Amino acid sequence: MTDKKFIELVKTIVTNYANEHLDKTDGHQITTEDTYIVWYCKTLQNWKALASTNLRDGMYYELTLNGDKGELYLDAYKKFENRCVSLDG
Repeated sequence: MTDKKFIELVKTIVTNYANEHLDKTDGHQITTEDTYIVWYCKTLQNWKALASTNLRDGMYYELTLNGDKGELYLDAYKKFENRCVSLDG
């Protein structure tokens, strides 16, 4: 799988997941244009990506493609806090 195909796959899966969990009564859906890749890499036959959407829900997604098994794993996280911790004395 090429990096372009992997990124397209990640964006499609995250978009579908986000749309499945949106409140249906809002009548709002996102597209892959609303999904972005924060970071990705390939090690041997495995791919990993961190992704998010432009929704204000604080969700973050980690996707891992197991090249040996032909399986993709999705972990969905909710951001609870962003805190600065000073390292000065």
